Amino acid sequence: MIKNRHGEIIDERKTKITNISCGSHVAVMIANDFEDSQEAALCLLYNTTGGRLALEVLTKPIISKLVGRFMDSPASAVLIPAFVRKNHIDISQYDLNGVFTYNQFFTRKIRNGMRSVDYNPDSFISPCDAKLSVYKICPKSVFCIKNSPYRVRDLLANDELAKKYNGGWCMIFRLEVSDYHRYCYIDNGTKNENTFINGELHTVNPVALGHYNVYKRNCREFTTLHTDNFGDVTQVEVGAMMVGKIANLHQQHSFCRGDEKGMFMFGGSTIVLLVQKEKVLPDSDILANTAQGFETAVKLGEKIGTSYSISKRQ
Repeated sequence: MIKNRHGEIIDERKTKITNISCGSHVAVMIANDFEDSQEAALCLLYNTTGGRLALEVLTKPIISKLVGRFMDSPASAVLIPAFVRKNHIDISQYDLNGVFTYNQFFTRKIRNGMRSVDYNPDSFISPCDAKLSVYKICPKSVFCIKNSPYRVRDLLANDELAKKYNGGWCMIFRLEVSDYHRYCYIDNGTKNENTFINGELHTVNPVALGHYNVYKRNCREFTTLHTDNFGDVTQVEVGAMMVGKIANLHQQHSFCRGDEKGMFMFGGSTIVLLVQKEKVLPDSDILANTAQGFETAVKLGEKIGTSYSISKRQ
């Protein structure tokens, strides 16, 4: 269930996850809007012996890359009109010049003025359009998102870095296929080089989450952002099934708030922000929604928290 920032529940039928389950069905499932077929295919893959054996092949990164090549070809453009209709995408918000393939459409750039970045240095902003949940981090925290448990150290494969965030916040941004799939820097600062962790790609569809630790098994890439106003924030980009590429634009780099950081190619994906203790106070509506089991719909550049030092003075 999802709420907007006004506290209104968004119709689940319009926000239902619609990721693609396997490469051989991509064209059929998107072009013909076979949502029921997709659910049936996922049940077959995850709940039968034959399906689980097939997963050993289908969830290898090479499969994702093959699908990615098709999505980069002009032949994939036939999928775009049905995708727009199915996901209620307002194409007037986007610059579609030079868009000739599905992946070019999926990573389309938004028009100037369609997203407003909060440049107040005390405002902690969302890096992307997404459905957000926020959790306190404790040494033994296990975060359960859609029945997918993981620990911070599993996500990073780095015990020392994980310890740095004890007492802080874990912010999970779930991007659906209809969301804008480019993301920005949350503040001014500098960053380390990116660390890529290999994994098997699995769908973020709820059927799959009952059987696999999606985030732990997925490929992911992270970097620590040394921000001017919020300490060291580690950002993790997580790929889902059929996302063959997490395309970050920079390695070691100096950045400004609102600058583009990167993009996901094809599919629903996730960004996780790990925030140190006493650096940020998340907005109260987001904390309340998470506590009640709701995700909060947020937009790129939107304020989602406040500098801890400012909030204490208030």
